[in-house]
Amino acid sequence: MSFIAATTQFNTTEKQVPLYYFRKTFQIEKEVSAAVLTIGALGYYEVHLNGTDITKGLLAPYRSNPDHYVYYDRYEVALQAGKNVLAALLGNNFQSSAVPQTWNFEKLPWRSAPQLDFTLEITYADGTAETVVSDEQVLVSPSPILFNDLHFGEYYDARREQPGWDTPGFDDRSWQPALPMLPPRGEARICTAQPIKVIKEQTPVSVRECDGGWLYDFGLNTAGLCRLTLNGKPGQKLVLKYFEHLKDGKPYNRNIKFADDVRFQEDEYTCAGGEANHVARFTYHGFRYVYVTGIEPEQAESLLTLLVIHSDLRQRGSFTCDNEMINKLQAATVQSDYTNFHYFPTDCPHREKNGWTADASLSTEQVLLNMEPEVSYKEWLRNIYKAMKSDGQLPGIIPTGGWGYHWGNGPAWDNVILWIPYFVYRYRGDREILEEAALPIMRYLSYLYSRLDDRSLIAIGLGDWCEAGSANAGRYSTPLVVTDSILTMDIAQKASFIYKELGMPEQKAYADALAQRVKNAIRTYLINSETGIMEGDTQTGQAMGLFYGIFNKEEEPKAFARLLELIEKYDGHMKVGVLGGRCIFRVLADHGYADLALNMIIRPDFPSYGNWIVRGATTLWEEFHSEESGKLSSLNHHFWGDISGWFYRYLGGIEVNPTGTNIKQVNVVPCFVDAVNEVSATHELPDGEINVQWKKAGNQVTLKIKTASPLRGEICLPHGWRFENGRTTAPLTSGSYTVIK
Repeated sequence: MSFIAATTQFNTTEKQVPLYYFRKTFQIEKEVSAAVLTIGALGYYEVHLNGTDITKGLLAPYRSNPDHYVYYDRYEVALQAGKNVLAALLGNNFQSSAVPQTWNFEKLPWRSAPQLDFTLEITYADGTAETVVSDEQVLVSPSPILFNDLHFGEYYDARREQPGWDTPGFDDRSWQPALPMLPPRGEARICTAQPIKVIKEQTPVSVRECDGGWLYDFGLNTAGLCRLTLNGKPGQKLVLKYFEHLKDGKPYNRNIKFADDVRFQEDEYTCAGGEANHVARFTYHGFRYVYVTGIEPEQAESLLTLLVIHSDLRQRGSFTCDNEMINKLQAATVQSDYTNFHYFPTDCPHREKNGWTADASLSTEQVLLNMEPEVSYKEWLRNIYKAMKSDGQLPGIIPTGGWGYHWGNGPAWDNVILWIPYFVYRYRGDREILEEAALPIMRYLSYLYSRLDDRSLIAIGLGDWCEAGSANAGRYSTPLVVTDSILTMDIAQKASFIYKELGMPEQKAYADALAQRVKNAIRTYLINSETGIMEGDTQTGQAMGLFYGIFNKEEEPKAFARLLELIEKYDGHMKVGVLGGRCIFRVLADHGYADLALNMIIRPDFPSYGNWIVRGATTLWEEFHSEESGKLSSLNHHFWGDISGWFYRYLGGIEVNPTGTNIKQVNVVPCFVDAVNEVSATHELPDGEINVQWKKAGNQVTLKIKTASPLRGEICLPHGWRFENGRTTAPLTSGSYTVIK
């Protein structure tokens, strides 16, 4: 490592430090057969070669704790004969946050100005080699970016531009030498996660004057930036403020802002004069609306173009039906998934941008059905393992500089180290992800053992977060000991499965013992076997007890009957948080109540997912608050997104790898619900695609199945339906089937 910086100064609350240009010139006198650039930064970088931006994507490199990993990217480049210049522009990333926040990013121990490290390895046709490295021969100069922060925005003064700064012929005699820096403590690593890209561009659906400025509506909640296009006057300053909500027709951001007196999601642009095109480089925002001040009326109409920005994850599945509410909820889930994926899954694209562990684990299955996240998942998991303390404790957000070990974690959050490997293996057959997880999982199981109370139960973390209708996200009716203990058992059971697949019998026995010990304790202390009621008597407790197999077969009817009574108690509405929400609809469908589950999801009155859509949602919201309450939190969270997985599994009927041990096995188990007459669900498996379509007409359904490769499995019909031959099951093969009631 040979890190350099332009200055030792960095952003603080009191002082903003501009970003810097970097450039190094070198001569090529012989024929080049290969040239490979390896480049990393403490901060974000944009790299140019001979005047061309060659950066793989936005916000490079990967965002990490530099005490754990220091990330690099690798490029094969083409050099020209004679003079060449390797140039870069650096921005603040996790290295230097300027404004106080809940997660103490402004107090990180490694804070510094952005730093750069590169090595250009040149191999000549005659077999000789040369390296060009980052050293004091690199020259630096202030750039037009006066300030940048991932959360708070970027300020740019075009009057400070230096045209040609990245070209060989530029006059850099006034520039200063870079400063050598001590190397960071983290392990150097090439990033394998998919890059962040501009996925699409979009013009606003409306533009109107508003309180002395101009309000741009892009029609849906998203994540990204806006490109400015204008003919500006010298010194004209534009301020762009990004929002996801209007209150009384005016921009409102208190639902996502840290404090009233803190600027947040604001970009500034000062014109040099004349035609200009500009996009901020080292930030992104979560928004639907942009409010712009500082422009003339004639500049307003064509001023902004939305650039949607997220990790470049290919779509892998699709679900549609003839019920528009379901289609809108599916679209909102996928929109939330994509706009919250920037190298790793974040909780929201505006207020936090944090890698919350529970958010990711709760969404893992439906994200795998909809897109291809597993390579990025694996890179993030490596950061999770690095963040694990020696005793196995995990923080609630990753990366972190220390926040999240004493609050914001616990089994329901920490299970990310099991759920992502488990579901990636189940849906993709990836054994490597299990092998990398084996040791961290064992450390975590040991940690759980150490946290059991004298009854062998556990209550140490966050519980059924964001319960529908609750006045506070952390105020939930299901006892923490119920959710933590059940999920501790589930963690141990999934660990047992993983160790069985890896051929690690001793580790499997360790996990089995923990699972059985906690299950016995739950059954002894937390359930009434006579009534089938879980401690707390809540929808979440009943649903989780049934979903995770706490109740014995003979207890299940009473337990399920009590769940139905608790649903009726709330007039057919959900009264669960995110942990119960992951279970309740699946439990209902598994017990023959798919119609009730779907109605709870799509009904238009509060609280329900459908109520969000009725109120204008285009992404999933963080919480279920009534409109009358006036309460509002983030309008773009994905941890309620398991409904998409429910659509694939119960409406589309696609059940991938039901035993977890054979990725070539798929069952088709559809539910022919009253609210839907047509369904089409597609998912791309490692060996090809499966498509399930059905169309209902009265008491008859035409079921069509198409697979790209031979798959093992069965078609299983719901209760009361049969094939024309009278059977209720059939081997899975491509074809058209008539199903009657």
